[in-house]
Amino acid sequence: MKYIFVTGGVVSSLGKGLASASIGTLLEHRGLKVTIQKFDPYLNVDPGTMSPYQHGEVYVLNDGAETDLDLGHYERFTNCVLTRFNNLTSGQVFESVIKKERKGDYLGKTVQFIPHVTDEIKARIHDLSSMNPEVDVIITEIGGTVGDIEGHLFLEALRQFSLEVGRENVCFIHVTLLPLIRAAGEIKTKPTQQSVAKLREIGIQPDIIICRTEHDLDEDNRRKIAMFCNVEKKNVVAFRDVKHTIYECPLDLRRDKIDRIVVDNLGIESPTPDLQDWEDFVDRLIKPKHTVDIAVAGKYIELQDAYKSIYESLTIAGAAHHTKVNIVRVDSESIEEHGAQNIIGEVDGILIPGGFGDRGIEGKIQAAHYARSMRIPYFGICLGMQVATIEFARNVCGLEGADTTECHKDTPHPVICLQEEQKRVEDMGATMRLGASESNLLPGTRAAKLYGGADVISERHRHRYEFNPDYLDQFQDAGMIIASTSVREGLVEIIELSDHPFYLGAQFHPEFQSKPNKPHPLFSGFVKAALDAKVTVPA
Repeated sequence: MKYIFVTGGVVSSLGKGLASASIGTLLEHRGLKVTIQKFDPYLNVDPGTMSPYQHGEVYVLNDGAETDLDLGHYERFTNCVLTRFNNLTSGQVFESVIKKERKGDYLGKTVQFIPHVTDEIKARIHDLSSMNPEVDVIITEIGGTVGDIEGHLFLEALRQFSLEVGRENVCFIHVTLLPLIRAAGEIKTKPTQQSVAKLREIGIQPDIIICRTEHDLDEDNRRKIAMFCNVEKKNVVAFRDVKHTIYECPLDLRRDKIDRIVVDNLGIESPTPDLQDWEDFVDRLIKPKHTVDIAVAGKYIELQDAYKSIYESLTIAGAAHHTKVNIVRVDSESIEEHGAQNIIGEVDGILIPGGFGDRGIEGKIQAAHYARSMRIPYFGICLGMQVATIEFARNVCGLEGADTTECHKDTPHPVICLQEEQKRVEDMGATMRLGASESNLLPGTRAAKLYGGADVISERHRHRYEFNPDYLDQFQDAGMIIASTSVREGLVEIIELSDHPFYLGAQFHPEFQSKPNKPHPLFSGFVKAALDAKVTVPA
């Protein structure tokens, strides 16, 4: 087993996750099997209870783990199917250590940061190794920035780990920023030098330095970084700002042959990667034949990372149809104030993503009504499916005041409500319906056709509230089709309308299983419907 550790310096949000995912892509194209994990130094056990303003989206895995959004990059860029063992936080580490201390597992010893906490961190890497014996390389990204007090224990654990498994089996990669001082017209390497110096103080000498830069890296700066940071000049790699899409990142890193540097460093023999399939995908993204405008109506719309997987799934589905998806971000609270037609206007499709709480929900209900009544292709995900249900109940079934009990506990028609087992839940963290579960598809429905005629599908969930089965007959009598129900509980999973170009809601989160080489069928169908319709809304 070989190990790659990716650290970051100077500033956060440099793209360590994209760098790790891109290296995984390149190694897979060399015929190697990889898996990728993320260590997050924050004290939350997981990001499940964190606001999108703090952390962006929460990415859910098959086993129900709520994880960092970088794991979404890992799964989209590679063939990995990740588990909760691929994400570790300081909260999980300390929780585990304290539980062991309470049980007496330390045999009366004084529990200390070293060795007990660092051993817990190293154990997670060993656990992932033993669980994936077929994997050639494990890539581990360390969140935060070198110098952060909360990340020091993780770096100390990696220093120890590299000695234990043999330095020849470990490659340290450090991602730093090369700022451009525009007034002087110079790229400065000093922050990189100081960041690497701090890393070396801990006892870690990076083998490769990835330099985030707006421009190309000239030979003088490459030579300076190599000399002052004690690495070979060829191991100083530029990671440039890509022009069109993040999926250009593996191709950009390939320009400096980072994959060859990595395999040489680790003593792995593998062929030069054939990136033709990836290049074809990128080519479809940057040279589309068509365009569609898709409105995404949410309450965190100003945040780039709040609906990251939604945006990427739309982009990927668009590429499958040689189509550029122009995402029109719509604040659902603005719809409440000014009306759907005034805010959304002329678009080719409307998507409402998942969410929690009552803020902006009436705007989302208006958006669903606008899409249904104006015959604009509509795709509702999780809460987007629920607001479509509420809108249909009010305006088609005639159930005045219909609502979700999440927002109005005393609604006369709780068409969306908590299931009995959820009513007893008090803790907020990891207590929802989480992870992959199977559901049956009704033959002949739009959903069944999109899934290629499959009888059973498996999708990932993250929600508490469900379609109330007490209203099932009323909805079906009014023309709503229940296209899928869960195998185990019989819960409604997909709703659709037959007399509409495309009107579909899914209780699960299909965006978590969309990849460049396998666009999700629901996203693909939605983009195709938007392309076919090219709806023009009357003035």
